[in-house]
Amino acid sequence: MTFDLSSLTVSGIREGLIARDFSAVELAESAYARIDAVETDVHAFNSLSRDLALDAARAVDAVVADGGELPRLAGVPVAFKDNMNLVGTMTTCSSRILEGYRSVYDCTAVRRMLDAGAVPIGKCNMDEFAFGSSTENSAFGPTRNPWDLERVPGGSSGGSAAAVAAGEAVLSLGSDTGGSIRQPGALTGTVGMKPTYGRVSRYGCVAFASSLDQIGPFSKTVEECAQTMNVICGKDSMDATSLERPAEDFTLGIRDGVKGLRVGIMQDLVDIEGCDPRVRQSTLDTAELLAGLGAEVGATNVPATQYGLPAYYILGPAEASSNLARFDGIRYGHRAADVEDVLDLYLRSRAEGFGPEAIRRIMIGTFALSAGYYDAYYGQAQKVRTLIANDFERAFADFDVLLTPTSPTTAFKIGEKAANPVSMYLSDVYTIPVNLAGICAVSVPCGTVEGLPVGLQIIGTHFAEATVLRAAYAVEQASGFDSVSPLVRGLADKRGTTVS
Repeated sequence: MTFDLSSLTVSGIREGLIARDFSAVELAESAYARIDAVETDVHAFNSLSRDLALDAARAVDAVVADGGELPRLAGVPVAFKDNMNLVGTMTTCSSRILEGYRSVYDCTAVRRMLDAGAVPIGKCNMDEFAFGSSTENSAFGPTRNPWDLERVPGGSSGGSAAAVAAGEAVLSLGSDTGGSIRQPGALTGTVGMKPTYGRVSRYGCVAFASSLDQIGPFSKTVEECAQTMNVICGKDSMDATSLERPAEDFTLGIRDGVKGLRVGIMQDLVDIEGCDPRVRQSTLDTAELLAGLGAEVGATNVPATQYGLPAYYILGPAEASSNLARFDGIRYGHRAADVEDVLDLYLRSRAEGFGPEAIRRIMIGTFALSAGYYDAYYGQAQKVRTLIANDFERAFADFDVLLTPTSPTTAFKIGEKAANPVSMYLSDVYTIPVNLAGICAVSVPCGTVEGLPVGLQIIGTHFAEATVLRAAYAVEQASGFDSVSPLVRGLADKRGTTVS
């Protein structure tokens, strides 16, 4: 028997397992049945881990049979971005240079999910080494948006977002360096969270820009996002940037409402050129909705954020250039054949292994770090980063959370921006400042434009995830957004079943 994962929540799975309405193995098989049905169209996954998944599911069923206490994510089918290591799986970062590489250790966040009883379905497609905003920059082909198969799911964690939106997994993990969880969350109608830098260990996640990267969840609902955060947050001795914080239950108080919450509309970003007026209006309408629920809504400006995009595209590529130097054709990954010497091996292995966007960013970053340019570019960008963090701090003296659109547009068509890198980079104009400041934010669906989801970004200061999630839950409940993608609904219609 198979079940429709798009109609099941984390809490519903737990209750169903305890009541023995279904088994964890049946849920895992249901995930693979959905993948068989839609994956040719969607391409959310680079690889599947059926043996690992079924072993994990059987372990959960054994606990149920023994009457034991189920862990927090028991039996939940989950997917992971293909830059996160898990022994027994391939980790390719959607790049030819790592094609066929098998993980020899576990990513801490992945391991925490599995230790909590989650069932690992597979690894998700992404922009190569997380360089992109559309999941078109993958060596293994683009991922398609379950809301419209001719459109992108966003990026770089587009596969992770699409897997949840298509009902192929209940939860997934992505990584967010400049918006790579929140922007695909917005474009696929899913909830995507970027935690405070240091909340979640980065150990075992292949680095893009080490001072910006952060792992976070995708889910159908805000409550499931909070439940996932409960599992993945916490200090890790393997990551010196992870922070010691008291354990929190992010689901506590999530339903307390927003009465008295101080909500600031980031007017300077909301009014930025290039934002679809309908997306802008959705943000303003949602702010008005929050005011109707008792929030104290006002306007504010965070002036330095206007420099976020240029600062990011110096800092990110600079750190990427350094991090990707290790992929040299010597230790692992693609290795060129019939080379003349070591230098030729380096040059040809990297030229053959990296795609165009990866090469572009490596070159930009290497230039920014080169002698005579470091102070003019990288040093100046770091100063801008400090200005952005300071401006956010001033804004949070007056407001508990800040609002912007998550993306300036809804999902664009595959190929529409591929030939114009600058146009593609503008997709992250709202999300990048959050990474530069190291604070937290969530994208929650707040409506549609011409049948495509619109995401609202709710930003909080350092370690304000609980407040951000409370505001997001209020938006979710009041907006009445239907999270079921047309692809999933179409499958349900074919079977004559109901998707809720």
